[in-house]
Amino acid sequence: MNGKKILFVSSELAPYLPQNPVSQMSYEAPRMVNSKGGEIRIFMPKYGIINERRHQLHEVIRLSGMNMVVNDMDMPLIIKVASIPKERIQVYFIDNEEYFKRKYTFKDVEGCMYDDNDERAIFFAKGVVETVKKLNWIPDIIHVHGWMASLLPLYLRKYYADEPLFAESRIVTSVYAPDFEGTLSDCMRKKIAFDGIDEASIACLEHPDYNNLLKVAVDHSDAVILATEEIHPDLLAHIESLDKPILPYVPFHEFEEAYAGFYNTKVLK
Repeated sequence: MNGKKILFVSSELAPYLPQNPVSQMSYEAPRMVNSKGGEIRIFMPKYGIINERRHQLHEVIRLSGMNMVVNDMDMPLIIKVASIPKERIQVYFIDNEEYFKRKYTFKDVEGCMYDDNDERAIFFAKGVVETVKKLNWIPDIIHVHGWMASLLPLYLRKYYADEPLFAESRIVTSVYAPDFEGTLSDCMRKKIAFDGIDEASIACLEHPDYNNLLKVAVDHSDAVILATEEIHPDLLAHIESLDKPILPYVPFHEFEEAYAGFYNTKVLK
């Protein structure tokens, strides 16, 4: 991985959120690439439950100040950064007070999914791309983790299709076990189509459940990693029907060699 640039985009990341399969691998995979001489950037949403003082977050004024249009609404983008202690890894946080300044991540105090999770995912995808453009940093690989980040491959391949910065970037999506039930907003497909994305690409988001969100992600990715053993049969069948490199699930203690080999021989071929 020496000299390769890898952009990690995740819904969750340890140590900023509790450890689970997504947050753990979103930390361990960049750490592995970093240790092998790769150059990395990590992006995640700045949820309100993240303690800015404890983790020493600070706003990057030169990157903030843009507005992302979501469903015909101008939403201000705020970029904050922090460093993971002892790892020399910098993390960029996508923030917006209306979308992310809440006491919880994806669900309210009663355990119900936020009604605007679809808009939050759109804002996150656009915010990541616009910030990387401002950094003028060209990733060799863009590795997506978690459903909140699942619209990034779609937006890169459709909305930002003519953006030269990402012309040679390869997209990898890690697929995990479902971590929410039900669906996002029934208007999600309409909100994405507002950005000029053809409805054929998002037809399955007529029913925007976890499986269909990930189907859209893998459809617009160059390679797929099965990050957990428990993947819904319907989603797994869809992934296996694609003519794309797939890394089968490997136990955690084997992931470093497997991921590095997959990056080098299947993704960067």
